[in-house]
Amino acid sequence: MKSITVEALMTKFSLEVLTGQDQLHRIILKSETRRPGLEFIDDFAFIGMEHIQILGKNEINYLHTLSDEECKMRIGNIVKYNPPCIIITWQQEEPVGLLQYCAEEGIPVLRTREATSIFNPKLDAYLVKTLAAEIAIHGVCVNVAGIGILLRGKSGVGKSETAHTLIGKGHRLVADDIVVLKKISPQVLLGTHDGKNREFLALRSVGLLNVVRLYGRTAFQDETRIVLDIELTKWQENALNNELELEEKFVEYMGVKVPHIQIQLQPGRDVAGLIEAAANNWYLKQEGYSATEEFMQRIEAEIADASSE
Repeated sequence: MKSITVEALMTKFSLEVLTGQDQLHRIILKSETRRPGLEFIDDFAFIGMEHIQILGKNEINYLHTLSDEECKMRIGNIVKYNPPCIIITWQQEEPVGLLQYCAEEGIPVLRTREATSIFNPKLDAYLVKTLAAEIAIHGVCVNVAGIGILLRGKSGVGKSETAHTLIGKGHRLVADDIVVLKKISPQVLLGTHDGKNREFLALRSVGLLNVVRLYGRTAFQDETRIVLDIELTKWQENALNNELELEEKFVEYMGVKVPHIQIQLQPGRDVAGLIEAAANNWYLKQEGYSATEEFMQRIEAEIADASSE
């Protein structure tokens, strides 16, 4: 299971440490943060353990209304859920007893100047991506007109060259050779680079290119949601290459299904243009339109008219 430390979180978001400087090595395993509500009251079995607890204006104002003894009791209820840390937003003053109790229990208390409504989404997004299950696969990842596509195929089939052509048409490179796939949710797969290959594209006979230096900032995108898996294969003479795909094909990565198509390569084929067409066709399907279905409806209507004559 992936994890990060409280110290990494502190550095990422420039958080002020109020107490627990010696506990910043504590591990964060859960990607969802919580704003305590029921946690203030008692220990409930149905509330998840080990989540970061966020104290916004509502929570802090509530704690300020309590006596020192009761405030400490409410904070104690939160500590039962073993949060890796507690974060106060809006640069608010900590309630009486909070720092003392958390110091005794070894819970770091951090603070940010940002509003809860701004800080929480940023923190949640960061945790989801950082703690997401991931795999690395051989391929190329591109963003074509806002649509994330994974290009796969045997070594030397032309994946990087195709990506280069797409960049020339105004689309974006995400990763070449090694693509890191992150499972953000049961339905969402994110494609990104591994850090070392960021902005780099390797072309046979030419060498390594930095696409940002060559073509500008818009030639590269740090990450993209994968919605299409395209396999580039060698041309097969006896294959049926004009079939109607009545049944959509899928591949699975970490349990996430991704629509899959295969494009056979042959000298003179506009592979980049075919990928653009596939991306636009996928978008139309999301809007509820299928060219195959419309075509079959026309055929059925023609057969019906012929039989009625």
